[in-house]
Amino acid sequence: MEEKKEQIRIAAVGDLHVRETDRGKWKEYFAAICREADILVLAGDLTDTGDEDEAALLVDELKGCTIPMVGVLGNHDYEKGRQKIIKETLAHANIQILDGESTIINGVGFAGVKGFGGGFDAAMLSKFGEEMMKLFVQEAVDEALKLDRALARLGQHGGEVHKIAIMHYAPISATVEGEPLEIYPFLGSSRLLEPVQRHKVEAVFHGHAHKGKREAQTPDGISVWNVSLPLLAHQDKPYPFHLLELEATDLQHSS
Repeated sequence: MEEKKEQIRIAAVGDLHVRETDRGKWKEYFAAICREADILVLAGDLTDTGDEDEAALLVDELKGCTIPMVGVLGNHDYEKGRQKIIKETLAHANIQILDGESTIINGVGFAGVKGFGGGFDAAMLSKFGEEMMKLFVQEAVDEALKLDRALARLGQHGGEVHKIAIMHYAPISATVEGEPLEIYPFLGSSRLLEPVQRHKVEAVFHGHAHKGKREAQTPDGISVWNVSLPLLAHQDKPYPFHLLELEATDLQHSS
């Protein structure tokens, strides 16, 4: 009889929008995640107004969570220009915030960026016209390049490592369906899709689109999961989050 392979369970959620008035709200939520998962992925908008005090409260709420945590920041975390302080604050809870970096946790490789807007497919904005429009498009280009470099570093480990991309903005339009068409250019960019497909990641987690669709696939068949909490809250679960199970690799067994 063939031996059943072990599974590694990855919980993912974004758009927590933690506020200073939320003290005590999240403790049971994170405790539930820790009971069911081996790794927690946070897909941006961890704070509501980009304030470090909100990040500090999140750290307090996470104190009972003992599993490894990795994530990215979202647009709300940038609101007050204190994203570096927020990143440092979250590090006190042992949360690895990725911004063009990659990391390997229990044999799973994570590459993360915030991402940016710009639209999708034939409606994607081009770098043409006014200087402000060019700067807008260049931000999406820069985020895609950061993701490409982060995934390339994971590729140096060969086929032993599962590759997961984390971002706040969406790389495809299918997981933002349900949002008003008028705001699609501000929900994500197809520029984020190219590195995901070229480096053959196994899954993508993103947030940002609160009224989007939970799951879709890239043209190459890669699963893209919208893990925005307002969207996941429609599940019939007291503590909603997405749970992805992967087979343990030899690297996981040896670590």
